[in-house]
Amino acid sequence: MPRQSEYKPLLYTTTVRNPERYKDFIHLLKKFDGQILTADIVEQFEREAFKCGLYRPVKRIPESAKQKWGNTSPGYFGEYALTDEETKAIFDGNDPRIHRDIAGHKEAGFERGWESRFETQFKLLKVLGFVYYNMGERIEFSETGNFLADTVSITYDDNGTVNREIVKPQNEQIAFMQAFAKQQRCNPFIRELNDNIPLILLLQVIRLLNSDPQYNNCGISYKEIPLLLFWKNNDANALYQRIKQLRKEYGYSPSPEVINDICVNEILGGFKAFKQKSVVSEYPDDFVRKMRMTGLISFRGGGRFIDINHNEDEKIDYIISTYSHYQKYEEERSYFDYMASVDKELLNIEGVVVSKNEAAIKLTEWTRVYNWDTIKVELDHLAKRTSSKDDTLKFIDAPSRLEFLTALAIKTQLPHVEVIPNFPIDDTGLPTSTAGGGIGDIECVEASNAILVEVTMAQGRTQTMMEVWPIERHLIEFKEKYEVPSQCVFVAPSIFNDTVRQIEFVKFTNNLIIRPYKIDDFVGYLETSRTLYKKTV
Repeated sequence: MPRQSEYKPLLYTTTVRNPERYKDFIHLLKKFDGQILTADIVEQFEREAFKCGLYRPVKRIPESAKQKWGNTSPGYFGEYALTDEETKAIFDGNDPRIHRDIAGHKEAGFERGWESRFETQFKLLKVLGFVYYNMGERIEFSETGNFLADTVSITYDDNGTVNREIVKPQNEQIAFMQAFAKQQRCNPFIRELNDNIPLILLLQVIRLLNSDPQYNNCGISYKEIPLLLFWKNNDANALYQRIKQLRKEYGYSPSPEVINDICVNEILGGFKAFKQKSVVSEYPDDFVRKMRMTGLISFRGGGRFIDINHNEDEKIDYIISTYSHYQKYEEERSYFDYMASVDKELLNIEGVVVSKNEAAIKLTEWTRVYNWDTIKVELDHLAKRTSSKDDTLKFIDAPSRLEFLTALAIKTQLPHVEVIPNFPIDDTGLPTSTAGGGIGDIECVEASNAILVEVTMAQGRTQTMMEVWPIERHLIEFKEKYEVPSQCVFVAPSIFNDTVRQIEFVKFTNNLIIRPYKIDDFVGYLETSRTLYKKTV
């Protein structure tokens, strides 16, 4: 008997915990677009995910596969592609229908085991209108799904090296903005009674709070987000009034117990218990990460408040006016078609163009927020591939965070250097994605010299294949642009041996200077050097 619909807190997914990986999963699935989804196709997809190291089961892994995965961290791609024999062994070795030590689970319409795992991997992407599938039916990519899939390129060279590159970083934001502008909680795919569009409810409540003269025009407190996630309907004014009451009684620092009581007992009526940590931390974290992917929100007060990114006010006006009132759908297919359609008018709205000078000024402002010791701690997290605990930085994906923190580190230690970041920013100066393809990450000018700074989280041979060659092209164009002595600083968590050899080859053939640094070595350089440009290399 189907489970009855009920009111719930909003939680998008726990299967693919890192939203940065959605584009990789859907990119791999793209090769099966138009094919009938069968158990064989499920197996082919999962083995493709094993092959590049995107998805790594833990049971009965061949030693040869462990070695190929061993040089890169979980959550990142492997250095070398697995063979067909290795992926088959992993697939069979982690099949709960064969091995009793794997619990497995069953999703409606999918067999227990790998078929149900496939459903959990792609369910949210289906709900958001990116790809439609059912067992025995054709896999269909939407236009927004193609946008997301085309964000990255994943290839293999002749010796089996895995090459993964972000080629169209702007596509990810386009896809998620289109999707979350329309995504209804009460839809045919999900058995929920909550009836609102979370992004629109968030934007409307923020605007109501910002227009209230009692407050400081900085949006909704992170501690107030759980109320929105439990809210039953789309009445933004009622939610705004409840937040006003909360602030009157507890200011901006209500206890976790107070928030939990309001959400579970007052809003939902206490019919079910929830873990307090989930209510006040896990659910809000998941929500804010997803909303940040639209490019429409900014952080204020050191991450304590979530506000509107005013660089995108025109898009926000359009989304609220167009999608606040929405048609309800009873059938999965009709709802998917609604979600899958691209709003060309929204697509064509341009955000505020931030000048290079303004971007440099905003970067300088962040040097007054994060001191050198904090910057070092955050760069160390990236070097060790551990999570940031900072209330703001933890919501910025690792590649964008490395670009931001590297620019900030240079400006902090060498304030005389003009630092011009090329990554797109929100109205506070925080990156909304990495620098676009075809341009360098950070441009620096120091007296009569110019320094191009390129950073990457890539490891192994991917670093050599997908980073050094584009850097060579960027540096040539950079020298032509500035017409002064120029060189490049290249920063990564670790520097692969082949990367060093390729850099030496570039110097020998084109007389181009690229200085590679591990993150911790670059931190050490900034602590001991008075200039960014190095005259003798």
